[in-house]
Amino acid sequence: MKMCFILVAMLSLSGCMVGPDYHKPDVTTPAAYKEAKDWKTAEPKDNAPRGHWWEIFGDADLNALVSQVEISNQNVIAAAASYRQAQALLGVAQAGYFPTVTAGLSGNRGAIGTAGTAVAGSPIHNIVRPSVSASWEPDLWGQIGRNVEASRASSQASSADLGNALLSAQSTLVQSYFQLRVNDVEKQLLEQTGIAYERSLQITKNLKEAGVDNSIDVAQAETQLRTTQAQIIDLGVQRAQLEHAIAVLIGKAPADFQIKPTNALPSLPQMPSAVPSALLERRPDIASAERHMAASNAQIGVAQAAFFPALTLTGSYGYQNSSFSQLFTAPNSFWSLGPSFAMTLFNGGALSAQKRAAVAVYDNSVATYRQTVLAAFQNVEDNLSALHQLADEAETQQAAVKSSTEAQKLTENQYSAGTVGYLNVVATQATALSAKNSYLNITGRRLIANAALIVALGGDWQNSEK
Repeated sequence: MKMCFILVAMLSLSGCMVGPDYHKPDVTTPAAYKEAKDWKTAEPKDNAPRGHWWEIFGDADLNALVSQVEISNQNVIAAAASYRQAQALLGVAQAGYFPTVTAGLSGNRGAIGTAGTAVAGSPIHNIVRPSVSASWEPDLWGQIGRNVEASRASSQASSADLGNALLSAQSTLVQSYFQLRVNDVEKQLLEQTGIAYERSLQITKNLKEAGVDNSIDVAQAETQLRTTQAQIIDLGVQRAQLEHAIAVLIGKAPADFQIKPTNALPSLPQMPSAVPSALLERRPDIASAERHMAASNAQIGVAQAAFFPALTLTGSYGYQNSSFSQLFTAPNSFWSLGPSFAMTLFNGGALSAQKRAAVAVYDNSVATYRQTVLAAFQNVEDNLSALHQLADEAETQQAAVKSSTEAQKLTENQYSAGTVGYLNVVATQATALSAKNSYLNITGRRLIANAALIVALGGDWQNSEK
């Protein structure tokens, strides 16, 4: 009777969870972004649909490529497998709430007497013992509950990691694609310039043969042409590497993949005047860091529960006899039922050390979470600043392209008229080509900054208020 009272008292404690309950730490967040005063911040909503954010650039080839990332990118596939593993581990943790039941069948050769008792002179038989055993450990101190809590948070973190792996792969592909398309347009520009330089070289050769020009002008014209041709070859090296990188991102061997060149750049999207709901709503890396923090907090409770005694209830039931025909009869049955208590009295401070380690892991995760948030805000500020200043730079550079092109035409006309030397032509042609290249590179940087800003906001700013 006394034992029953103790069992009831202990079981009534089941569900009492030791250790700290999780509360998300405060993070200092600005009321608005410095680089865009009307962009505001908000609360995490990492499950919000991100949509096909890359479609904002209006490029059908890009859309087709990015759609393959989720299916074929090996890093994304690996992250998906890790998420499934985390879900399975959550199931393992939840199984701790239930009893474990096992069945066994054993046999040996020996003597067996009346009512299963061996006596001297008893005949030798083959003895069979089928049995069923069960054991259950009530969650008196919440150790199982904290384990489940940690596993659930880890599973959610793994889900966010999957989202982050997908977003990262998409972002890398989009930016590589932009660089490849800038490369294509730059190659076209150099090829057109090379054609013009070939004409200039032929003019200088004709003038030299006519005795009007000299060998120096011919050498300068040829140097300019060959330098441009070498730049075209170098662009081919860069393009091949970008194409190979894109192939790997969509899970294909570079030898089996090709992107046809084009002379058009993707469209520059119109940046919204105000941010929908902002950074913390959408970024999966922040969600992952926060969930890892919750898991670390739960592990403190697991470590603390180890200080308390563990109660295990066990029972078994079975039969034993040498004859199968009489095996399952009452005289041949046996059973047992009882509790057992276990508690660590001394282990050299290992339990205390384990709890201190769990607290340290949690503190580390808090710092990591806060740093992730700060880095995310920096990421947004950097790309907002880049977009604003690159827009101004593009406008100024466009004016430089216009003026350098006019100067080139005037100088070429003057050279044809014999009023200036070919060195002046070389200088103005080089200036015009440099201005065009700079404008093209600025446009590419604007495309990349737009993509980087969308990714910094967690993807697809157009849908973030929905």
